[in-house]
Amino acid sequence: MTGIYWFQNDLRLQDNPGLDSLSTADRLLLVYFWPRNQPWFHQTGIGGQRFRFLVESLQALRDELRARGQDLLVLEGNPEQALPQLAGQVGADIVATSRAAGYYERLTRERVAARLGVPLQVHPGNTLLRENHLPFALEAMPAQFTPFRQLVESLPVPAPVPPARKLPPPPDIAFLDIGKPGVKPHPGLPIRGGTASGWRRLGQWTSGDGGVASYKETRDCLDGLDGSSTLSPWLAHGCLSAREVAAAISAHEAINGGNESTRWMMFELWWREFFYWRAIRDDVNLFRPGGAAGKLRRCTFDPRNFARWSKGDTNYPLVNALIRQLLATGWMSNRGRQVAASCLVNEYNIDWRYGAAFFEKHLIDFDVASNYGNWQYLAGVGADPRGGRHFNLEKQAAQFDPEGLFTTKWGGFRPKQPDYVTDAADWPLPGA
Repeated sequence: MTGIYWFQNDLRLQDNPGLDSLSTADRLLLVYFWPRNQPWFHQTGIGGQRFRFLVESLQALRDELRARGQDLLVLEGNPEQALPQLAGQVGADIVATSRAAGYYERLTRERVAARLGVPLQVHPGNTLLRENHLPFALEAMPAQFTPFRQLVESLPVPAPVPPARKLPPPPDIAFLDIGKPGVKPHPGLPIRGGTASGWRRLGQWTSGDGGVASYKETRDCLDGLDGSSTLSPWLAHGCLSAREVAAAISAHEAINGGNESTRWMMFELWWREFFYWRAIRDDVNLFRPGGAAGKLRRCTFDPRNFARWSKGDTNYPLVNALIRQLLATGWMSNRGRQVAASCLVNEYNIDWRYGAAFFEKHLIDFDVASNYGNWQYLAGVGADPRGGRHFNLEKQAAQFDPEGLFTTKWGGFRPKQPDYVTDAADWPLPGA
């Protein structure tokens, strides 16, 4: 039997049920497709740091595979066209992949399945629980996080599964060079892609004196590695599984005892779980302005204000610093994302999807479910029962950057500008 495994956001060998399902094949082709460059709300392509982390993750996976006598074929193009061609070329009997959240991801899987001519097996995604473990039907899933958490947090999270001891050899096919990223990690967040780097950070974070023991007190720090676990980039690319992180937290608690901080870290994993299943349930509504409930809010689009926000050149110094941090490092803290999003949605009254698309382009931990779910939450068209969040930006700066050190570090203090600019071109000519 010849199989093809289609990697998506599961760039790991361990705890990967789809890959394990083909471990007994006679030949196995492993393939990954570069993200497609589709224009979306004034954004195209992916940012330099996000691309860099992806390339490093793919190269690290390829190195692991080559050590096991395998390889990784990285291609450009549409999976719905290329996968059927590959299946015919190598004589594949079956194709497998994992279930990635997202409307376009679902459409792509369905189009691939319709054109393959051989079965497409879709295996569980990178979640703590499988769908059949959930104590409710997906269409009856609670709309808000708290009732969801109350139903699932006491359920046992299965242990992660080690990688298959042996992988079948690849078919006779030419494997292409992955290439090199155009940028290096920024000193403000010097982390690299790949499972080994993720394990190293996870071990540091959950060691006896690691940051997980004080996470609740430090989680609102604005700089990376100061208080956050920064595990999200490896989770988003699937270099680590959510179950591996949960198992590491449990191991820490077994040795050192649990506290509010370790429980809060699991709380964050349940938030990630909630957004994944909500994205599966909401499907295309995850990208609609009013969300699943159709809660439309009045908004406008001022290109100048959006340009200022997306360059970190507003009249809000903390927001400027956060955006400039994102552009330089590919990362922003959870607190920072809320502050920057509130500025765009509430101060500039711009459609939240412009900000979500901007984050999608630049975040090294971009995850479609968490990103769009959080933007909907803040804009009041998603899971927030209070109908959205409007942060007082001056108060946020005073609370989380009282001495202005973070703002100064990232160049947030910019010359003041008028909120609106009117020139002669805006005035009709007499007699025209």
